[in-house]
Amino acid sequence: MNIKQIYERQVKRVYCTAMIYLKNKEDAEDAVQNVFIKLIEKPREFESLEHEKAWFIMVTKNYCKDVLKSSWFRKVELGDLPELVQEDEEEQELLVHICSLGKKYREVIYLYYYEEYSVKEISKILQRKESTIQTQLATARKKLRIKLEQEEMLWTRN
Repeated sequence: MNIKQIYERQVKRVYCTAMIYLKNKEDAEDAVQNVFIKLIEKPREFESLEHEKAWFIMVTKNYCKDVLKSSWFRKVELGDLPELVQEDEEEQELLVHICSLGKKYREVIYLYYYEEYSVKEISKILQRKESTIQTQLATARKKLRIKLEQEEMLWTRN
């Protein structure tokens, strides 16, 4: 197992997954560090790249849920979303809009569009019915479309 290669393959995925849950750059960076520390402390062999990808998503998701449950995190006021580290400004803006959606919508949009999982795979990962995932995806798309249209209207007014 080459940690450097795994890190290079998975760091963006872990960071984006953490941003979806935590909506905070610093906490997402902490999540990246802690997820990779977990791998270093308990090395594992992955059956395939898909297995590796799924492991990182699940471990990151569980880490973020633990952070969100902690009493310290609930007491801290998060404020505005920080500027994200992205090369593409449009991608950055879209991720900000995705982060502003409710948790169940953020999860399905991220897993479907960023990680390219099928509805069936997302259903297994999130332990929800496929019909629920389809409904959440449709609702999330609608909410994103509305947000993007509102932003476009603001830009055209100025």
